[in-house]
Amino acid sequence: MDRARYGGRISDIFCVSDLHPGKSDWIARHGGSALAPYDTRDTLNRLAADLAITQAAIVVCLGDSFDDLSAAQALPESERLWISRLQAGRRWVWIEGNHDPGPAEISGTHLAELQLAPLSFCHIAREGASGEVSGHYHPKASVKTKGRTISRPAFLADSYRVILPSYGTYTGGLRSHDEVLTKVMRKDAIAILTGRKPNAIAMPR
Repeated sequence: MDRARYGGRISDIFCVSDLHPGKSDWIARHGGSALAPYDTRDTLNRLAADLAITQAAIVVCLGDSFDDLSAAQALPESERLWISRLQAGRRWVWIEGNHDPGPAEISGTHLAELQLAPLSFCHIAREGASGEVSGHYHPKASVKTKGRTISRPAFLADSYRVILPSYGTYTGGLRSHDEVLTKVMRKDAIAILTGRKPNAIAMPR
């Protein structure tokens, strides 16, 4: 099934995007520099901590949950079991992304899009959509404070949509003032820089 409507409350949802476990393996397979292969464990550690805090009943992963289907298939058994433990007692939805455009052999519901009124969850933002939650672009933004500039992954939000930052380790980012993002985000958009103290600013353009 490509689309589904899920029962449940919006407050029960924990939503992440672009986990990209296996990034170090993907880079190595494509001739890049060797990176320490700890990205999957780091990402899953943070995910486990966040789920322990939120006690979310529904988890929605907004695509590119794996760096490609080969990375999903090559996931070590210990990490597959770790994901299974995180899924226990929860509804878990994998939205298909451009890196993982099809179901991996991992439990959970695999969808192209999820409708949970009044929101829709998908991988890539679409012009003209409303109530949309997406990922894909790995947005980041910068703020000047105490004489220095701080750049961090950022949520972009306006009255129509939210674009989530990348959750995974070893993932880069697209500046919020990039034309791709300024085209899809409305003029009232804000950027919420992540960190111990999230910082909301007018989205830099």
